[in-house]
Amino acid sequence: QEGTEVPSKRKQNTSIVTSDLFHKNLLKSEQKNWNNVSPAYKAMTKRIKERLEELHNMYTLNSGSPRMRFGENVYFEENGCIFLAKEDDGNAEILFSVEDLGFSDAFIQRIRISPDQSYMAISLKCENSEEATCIIMKLGNLPVVEKVIPSVFSFEWAANDVLYYTTQKNLKCQNVFLTTLTYQKHTKLVYTEQDARFFVDLYCTKDRRFLTINSNSKTTSEVWLVDCRHPFESPALVQARTRGVIYHVEHRKDQLYILTTYGGPAEYKAILTDNYIHRINLDTYCSGKENWQLVYALEKKTKLVDFEMFSDDCIMFLKNAGHLYLNVISFVSHSVQPIKLPTWACEFELESHPEHTTSTCYFQLSSPVHPPKRFAYSFKENNLIEQAVQEVPIITNCHTTRLLAKSKDETLVPITVFHNKNSKELHRRPLLVHVYGAYGIDLNMSFKEEKLMLIEEGWILAYCHVRGGGEQGLSWHRDGCQHNKLKGLHDLRACIALLHQRGFSQPKHTALAAASAGGVLAGALCNTDPALIRAVVLQAPFVDVLNTMMKTHLPLTIEEQEEWGNPLEDEKCMKYIKSYCPYQNIKPQCYPSVFITAYENDERIPLTGILQYVQKLRKAALDHASRVSKKGNWIPNIILDVQADGSHCDSSWEHSLNE
Repeated sequence: QEGTEVPSKRKQNTSIVTSDLFHKNLLKSEQKNWNNVSPAYKAMTKRIKERLEELHNMYTLNSGSPRMRFGENVYFEENGCIFLAKEDDGNAEILFSVEDLGFSDAFIQRIRISPDQSYMAISLKCENSEEATCIIMKLGNLPVVEKVIPSVFSFEWAANDVLYYTTQKNLKCQNVFLTTLTYQKHTKLVYTEQDARFFVDLYCTKDRRFLTINSNSKTTSEVWLVDCRHPFESPALVQARTRGVIYHVEHRKDQLYILTTYGGPAEYKAILTDNYIHRINLDTYCSGKENWQLVYALEKKTKLVDFEMFSDDCIMFLKNAGHLYLNVISFVSHSVQPIKLPTWACEFELESHPEHTTSTCYFQLSSPVHPPKRFAYSFKENNLIEQAVQEVPIITNCHTTRLLAKSKDETLVPITVFHNKNSKELHRRPLLVHVYGAYGIDLNMSFKEEKLMLIEEGWILAYCHVRGGGEQGLSWHRDGCQHNKLKGLHDLRACIALLHQRGFSQPKHTALAAASAGGVLAGALCNTDPALIRAVVLQAPFVDVLNTMMKTHLPLTIEEQEEWGNPLEDEKCMKYIKSYCPYQNIKPQCYPSVFITAYENDERIPLTGILQYVQKLRKAALDHASRVSKKGNWIPNIILDVQADGSHCDSSWEHSLNE
């Protein structure tokens, strides 16, 4: 209409160009700052690097990687090479290496072997990418590359020559394909997920009877079954997605076992149904119909870490208040046998058992300061056996302590503490506190050479299992997400206060470490209780929750609404996020020193948010210092290291060593 102003595209483009220029200038400024400060740490870096390499050679290289057993054949991966050995023979032959495939800068992420051992599919991931490449090798006297599939996330063999796989684009997995390798070779699309909140992955039931297509959001799931006897038939739906209900499917002797959160209390329970041909209705279980049978229910505040199904037994790997233990369910005697694990055990990794009729379950146990040790549980003997692969030095002088801190609402929060038994005057020792508290994911407590080095040098390590994480089951996560996020902050504050109370260090010797979403609680604590800690180390931290959750064009925003809420449509939610968001609550005060590592091409955590956070934090610290002219006034170091390479997720040993 006449008089209507036409929106100018030039104005829009100008604002984008200005924003890009601002980002580039901030990045240049931080890179210049890093180049100025990093030489001061060269001598220390050299010493640390040498010691870490010694520890790596001493422990990790000797501890042995998880094995995949097929009859008498045992497959495993070490240092980018795939090995084949016989069960009773100590000698192993190299089948091929990553370098042979022309991927010298990549590491192996996943391995799947076809049922008849004719093919092996592996995924290779480079440091600076979230996406992996799947390479299918035809095994034989001389393994050859059969097929290369880019941008793959998960894959499973449905038959000897039929591979199902999911593709990844913009951090999302929504398409499932099948590809055949013999006769009429072809690839076709099998399933597409339409909802942006859902992520698709694949899994084979233990007896290899079904391949499951699992579509999961943060709170809801749906499973489709592919019959491995008829891998080209259309997948069958198990149970249509029901909001708030998560379920997983296993199979044994013509019966489906469903692990689900349905019904109260909202923790996992195992359900058995007689007939898998018909559509399974979870309501049938609650109404007490005869074709359902409750097999097992988790205790309160217990985390189901993993479970493994065998022909006559099922092993549940469980965690309660930081303690790992096993429950062995016998389908023959209908009994549940609890098995204690070593008190130091914090993480476990299950080894592949392609034959579900085996009478032994193999797994590895570790902790941040204990290298992986291999164990076997024998169903026949009903006992746990520690397996010594090679002579590895035993760590005897490290003490593991479990504490419970009382949070603001009286909830007891578990803490796992490691320290040198010989340490005297613990209150004078430096303390490194770890926190995460998001997505129902446990704090990473796998073995790290740098943690063992810190113990050697007299440090105390503490791991705070706050709400929002998954350490005490699904309700523990729910109690620390969305409108409960502040509970995680209260938990962290209570944990650090209790550590100091119990004589583990003191504020001026305390540092806090967090990565990714753990940066929310660590950054929030810096704003609310800066006097509790002296230094903070953050890796690719999420520190600008509000602005990020307002940008729906970012790849993860929609699916993350189940964790943080939707501030675009809910004003109450927007105010709540604003109350704890690290970036929003920076103010002039005496902050701890902060060291942040970020990645230039991080797809999960936008670098712009970190750059602006560092700039605002540094300004607030300087403003405070200029106002308070006390003698010996302390100005914190605020340092950002932006790495051109590397990505948000797991990296190789060499890359993590350099970091």
